[in-house]
Amino acid sequence: MKLITVLSLLSSASAAVMQPKDLDVQDTRSIRNVAATIAHGTMSYYQGNTTSEPRGIGNVNRPYYWWVAGALWGMMIDYYHVTKDPSYNQVVLDALLAKTNLGPENNYLPPEHADEEGNDDLFFWGNAVLSAAENNFPQPKKDLPSWLDISKNVFKWLESKWDTKHCDGGVFWQILESNPNGLNYKNSISNGGFFQLAARLARATNDDQYIQWAEKIWNWSWDKHLIDHDLYRISDGVDIRDQCTKPNPASYTYLSGIYLYGAAVMANHTGKSEWSDRAEKLLSGSSWFFFNDGDSKNVMYEGACEPIDSCFKGNADMSTFKGYLADLMWKSAVLQPSLHSKVAEWLIPTAKAAAQSCQGGKSNTECGMKWSTGGYDNQTNLGPQMNALGAVQGLLIDSAAPPMQASGIVRNYNATFEAVDPNRTDSSATPTENTTLPSSTDESAATTSCANHIFIAVAVALSSALVNWLA
Repeated sequence: MKLITVLSLLSSASAAVMQPKDLDVQDTRSIRNVAATIAHGTMSYYQGNTTSEPRGIGNVNRPYYWWVAGALWGMMIDYYHVTKDPSYNQVVLDALLAKTNLGPENNYLPPEHADEEGNDDLFFWGNAVLSAAENNFPQPKKDLPSWLDISKNVFKWLESKWDTKHCDGGVFWQILESNPNGLNYKNSISNGGFFQLAARLARATNDDQYIQWAEKIWNWSWDKHLIDHDLYRISDGVDIRDQCTKPNPASYTYLSGIYLYGAAVMANHTGKSEWSDRAEKLLSGSSWFFFNDGDSKNVMYEGACEPIDSCFKGNADMSTFKGYLADLMWKSAVLQPSLHSKVAEWLIPTAKAAAQSCQGGKSNTECGMKWSTGGYDNQTNLGPQMNALGAVQGLLIDSAAPPMQASGIVRNYNATFEAVDPNRTDSSATPTENTTLPSSTDESAATTSCANHIFIAVAVALSSALVNWLA
């Protein structure tokens, strides 16, 4: 394809980018193209591929920390899995395999990020590589371990941090003595993340040691009332200075998601009703994160910060949490079908509202923080973009393959990513029996949607494979 042709396509497509506000949740092509628009906006915040600073490779800019970068790459692996759009895959590979992230022991403990590493951070990077293994994402570097082995390395580190000297178990929030507060506090994200990795590794390996660890971490979390025994809400953590007897009542969306998905994985892998019951109750326990009446009924919100407009105050961590809950609810429904109807009841309105928030900035597609406003709320950054992406791309999950397990997980060295037509009607785009999102056969959007896809991929210029396709 000649340069003039590419430029012509870019010129015409620039006016045809799929507006998220036009999302049709019953049309898989609409969902894919809206997800592509939001993914483009999300990746526009990443500058690690243009920096000469090694620490910046695979990292994100302030106000976000290194752990959010790990969460971003996990979300982009999911994006490729459900859309088959390879535009960002090379960037994801570079980020996950950079030594300044992976570290000398191949366990995401690099000295370059020692000042901001915590046990919760390790979960988000470990989650990304375990998702890569479960989704057969290629790992072409033969001198480095497989994705599955890297995730095992992360797990081994967390296992080594299980502390029985204080409160009979649990891992601390932080790693380094230079952060003393984190060495008094055993928080739910660190322990819940450890629990979820154990559950998923049990399913991915058929190794019973991981089942035993998942049960141990769950029991400890239950005994310390990190999981409320009546409402199944998740508290933020416990402090060893009061013998872990007074759970911090602060609760965030992503904490429910972390434990929910771990329980759903355990239910799927073990077939035990106790785990499916726990997942059902955890899902019910997350109901308070959704409006229950009015125009915003069944729309998710971050209860700890949205009502007082504080999601970006102090640090911006809370501005990213909703997307993780949405993502993990969608995934839980895949592995435990009994959750599907309730997840769809909540997350389809949430996805619509999230897309409606993406009407800001120069592009008129930047996403806002609050999904209950019916539009853009002038609060945008990487976090709100990731939130919207997690909510919208999950609409496609029923059409994608479930996470692989045991003998199905084999190392994939082939990193030749071919561009795909977002308007395809092949079997990979055909919804499953469970889905509420039937594929459309409307051909009128084909030209516009294809142009959208080309524009987004080329404009971002992140996928060498897609550039080769256009050459």
